[in-house]
Amino acid sequence: MEYLQQSFSVRFEYKTFFTSGLFDLSNIGFNDFIEADSTSASIKKILFVVDQDVLKAKPELADKIRRYFAIHKAAQLIPEIIAMPGGEIIKNDESYFSRVLEIINQYKIDRHSYVAAIGGGSILDMVGYASAVAHRGVKHIRIPTTVLSQNDSGVGVKNSINYFGKKNFLGTFVPPVAVFNDDQFLLTLSDRDYRSGIAEAIKVSLIKDAGFFEWLEQNADALVARDMPTMKYLIKRCAELHLNHIAGLDPFEKGSSRPLDFGHWSAHKLEQLTNFKVLHGEAVAMGIALDTVYSSLSGRISTEDANRVVNLIKKIGFEITHPLLEVTGDDSPILIGLQEFREHLGGELTIMLLEQIGVGEEVHEINPLLVKKAGEILKSEHAAISA
Repeated sequence: MEYLQQSFSVRFEYKTFFTSGLFDLSNIGFNDFIEADSTSASIKKILFVVDQDVLKAKPELADKIRRYFAIHKAAQLIPEIIAMPGGEIIKNDESYFSRVLEIINQYKIDRHSYVAAIGGGSILDMVGYASAVAHRGVKHIRIPTTVLSQNDSGVGVKNSINYFGKKNFLGTFVPPVAVFNDDQFLLTLSDRDYRSGIAEAIKVSLIKDAGFFEWLEQNADALVARDMPTMKYLIKRCAELHLNHIAGLDPFEKGSSRPLDFGHWSAHKLEQLTNFKVLHGEAVAMGIALDTVYSSLSGRISTEDANRVVNLIKKIGFEITHPLLEVTGDDSPILIGLQEFREHLGGELTIMLLEQIGVGEEVHEINPLLVKKAGEILKSEHAAISA
């Protein structure tokens, strides 16, 4: 057959900024970014969508944003600060997604203007998805407010909502134009939310950087005590490792492998099964424990190193297993989650396991009997991994 062939590449580039007091009048970084962002538009508008819990924790935030743009005029602020719930509800109920599209249309936010989202990973995911599909893409700025979103989800290229009862079924791969990590937002987090994001640091250290894992072991007490300099280093190093991975050969996950999802195949299903009462980071911590013990049982990572991983997870304060992770038969929900994980990525099943601390290994088959045994080992609370 005759055909015409088209081939082109598109360069994506964005910065993740680290700051303190983003909307303090003396902090001109946000304004400088908008001024420097190339556009032919004479008027740039900016719309803010904010997690309502962030507004409750920081009741002065909306007025600070308004004052900031009254002084720093690189963009025309839409005065209405849109408050929406955070957490998985905003991804489970598509009416919030539709509402953001309505607001983008109402205020005539075009491709040269901005939609900024302030909040945790869920609201960033949803607003990023709405921004990506409105006008085939309006500019999206992420301002993450949790440890988890500052060190992982908020710095990446994925946007999504849940659909058909499945996590992230609808979504896009569209990077933000910028990410602003403001450490002041971390001060208002509950201990549970603060701890939750540490799971992703453990994960990325295990598959990418043994030295970072050792640092986590050495600084676990400081992290639990919420020492801010320690957490700032964790967030920056974790974000750096995630960004370096995204810049690799498959940033939009065209293949069947997703190495950064170590510990996630069971975590995603556990979140769904508990109606998201188990936080993402908590589920990931349990998933890491499960996959680490499985790696040991399958002859990969040593028992000694597996113990180190599980002990660190416990020292940070995470639970290491959950009743819904138990394998009682072929129709166990967690094994169904394994199949759903494969379907989500397409292609053959690809799961990241541990060859050693800092080195991951992709496998294409999981033995349900070993998953069952790994779960039983973890269930015997504080028992030795080798038992």
